[in-house]
Amino acid sequence: MKSICFYFQIHQPFRLKTYRFFDIGNDHYYYDDFANDDIITRIAQRSYLPANEMLLDMIKANGKKFKVAFSISGTALEQLEQYVPEFIDSMKDLADTGCVEFLSETYAHSLSSLVDPEEFIAQVKAHDEKIYQLFGQRPKVFRNTELIYNDDIAAMVASMGFKGAITDGAKHILGWKSPNYLYKAASAPKLRLLLKNSKLSDDISFRFSNPEWAAYPLTADKYINWIATLPDEEMLINLFMNYETFGELQPRESGIFEFMKALPRFAAEHGIEFMTPSEVVSKMKPVSELSVMHPISWADEARDTSAWMGNILQEEAVNKLYCLGERIRLIQDKRIRQDWNYLQASDHFYYMCTKHSSDGSVHSHYSPYDSPYAAFTNYMNVLSDFLIRVREQFPEEIENEELNALLLTIRNQEHEIEELNREVELLRKNIVMDTTGDFVPKVEEEPKEEPKPTEKPEPKPKKAPAKKPAEKKTPAKKPAEKKAPAKKLAEKKAPVKKATEKKAPAKKPAAKKTTKK
Repeated sequence: MKSICFYFQIHQPFRLKTYRFFDIGNDHYYYDDFANDDIITRIAQRSYLPANEMLLDMIKANGKKFKVAFSISGTALEQLEQYVPEFIDSMKDLADTGCVEFLSETYAHSLSSLVDPEEFIAQVKAHDEKIYQLFGQRPKVFRNTELIYNDDIAAMVASMGFKGAITDGAKHILGWKSPNYLYKAASAPKLRLLLKNSKLSDDISFRFSNPEWAAYPLTADKYINWIATLPDEEMLINLFMNYETFGELQPRESGIFEFMKALPRFAAEHGIEFMTPSEVVSKMKPVSELSVMHPISWADEARDTSAWMGNILQEEAVNKLYCLGERIRLIQDKRIRQDWNYLQASDHFYYMCTKHSSDGSVHSHYSPYDSPYAAFTNYMNVLSDFLIRVREQFPEEIENEELNALLLTIRNQEHEIEELNREVELLRKNIVMDTTGDFVPKVEEEPKEEPKPTEKPEPKPKKAPAKKPAEKKTPAKKPAEKKAPAKKLAEKKAPVKKATEKKAPAKKPAAKKTTKK
C-alpha cells in the first residue's frame, strides 16, 4: 500500500527596518514592527487560518485517516503569538485530533548546522521545548532549515535522539534512485531519511493555478492517479511545501482548498493512505544507505546552500555573525539573546543572493530590498550595533582583536570613503600648482615639521664635511691608476678566446705604462 506524507512549513523572519550607518550606537531596536505585523497578519488571514479550518474538516470527515505534519520555527511562533494568537488556538485544536505531528527544527530557522554545531544543538532543544509548551508534543523527526542536510548533520541529529530526518530528494545525490523510498543515513545508520518528491510537491505549490502548464487544470483524481501509477515498489511519497501555498501562493479562487478536500476520497479509492513521519519511521524499513558529502537543500536548481552562502557578501555576514556564538552563550541578557535569534534567520542571507535567471527572480520576488547589496549593507549596519552591545557585556575583552576587526569590516563602506577623502586632502596640501599648470612640491612644508627651530643652524657644520669629498679628488686619480688593472682584466678576457696568444699580449701593457709616465 502506498503512503502519502504531507509536510507544511511555516516560517516568517522578523523584518529589519532601514538601519543607517549613523544609527549605529544610537538605536538598538532593529525591526520594522509595522511590516512584521502587516505581513504575518495578512498571510494568517488569507492562508493559515482558513487552511487550519480546512485540515480540521478533512480530519473529521475522514475518520482521522487524514494526517499531516508541521514544521514551524520558534521565531514564527513568537510572531503568531504576538500578532495572531487565534492561530495558536486553532493549531492546538489540530494537535488534539492526534492526526497532526510537529517536527523539530532550529528555533531561528538558522544556518547554524553549517557553521556552529553547539548553537545548532541549543536551538533545536529550544525549539522542541517551545513545541512542547504550546502543543504538548515532543518531536521525534527532525527537519532542518530549508531541508539542509549532509552526513555531518545526520550524525548530530542522531546524537540528539531523533529517529528520522527529512531532506530533499536531490537528483545529483540520488542519481538513478527514486525519492519514493525510506532510506537510512550512511553516517548514522539508525537515522531514517524521508526524501521530498520535488515534482509532485511543486505541482501543488507553484504550478497548480498556472494556465500555461501542460497538466492544467490539476484535479484531485488526476493527482492521485499520478501517485497510483508509480511503480508498486515505490511506497512512500513525501510532499513538502510552504503552508502559505493555500490561499496565498495559490489563491482561494484557484480552487486549491477544494482540491485538498477531495484528495482523501480519491486516495481511498486507490488504496493510498496518509501517514505521519513518525509512523513511517516506525513501520517501514529502509531500502539502502544514502551518503551526502556536501550539504544539500530544497532551494534553487542546484539544490545546495548557495542560496544563503554562495557569494562573498553572504559568507562575510554569516561568518561575522557566528564568530560571536561563544560570547552570546555566556550572556544572560534576554534582549541580546532574542536579537541573536532574530539575526540568525536564513532569510537575511537569502536576500543577499546575487544569482540571475530563474533563481535570481525568485530571490528578488521575496526580498524587501532593492538589491542584494542594499540587503548586505542594512544587515551589517545592524550587526555592527549588535556587536557594540555584546562588547559592553565583556569590558575585560574590549581590546579583543576579532571584535575590533569585525567592526572595521562592517564599517568599511563609509570608512573607506572617508579615508580616501583624507588622503586626497593630504596630497593637496603637499602639492602646489604653478601658473603653467605643472605640479611642484612645496619647499616650505619641511621646516614646519621641525620641532625646534633653534636646531636649524646645526646642519651648517654638516656642509663642511661636504667639502671633504672635494679634497678627495686627488685620491680620485688613484682610481684612474686602477684603470690599468681594469685593462689587464680586459686583456685577460681576450686570451680566453685565443689560448695560444696569452704571453704576447702580456708585454703590451708594460709598453703602455712607459708612455703614460
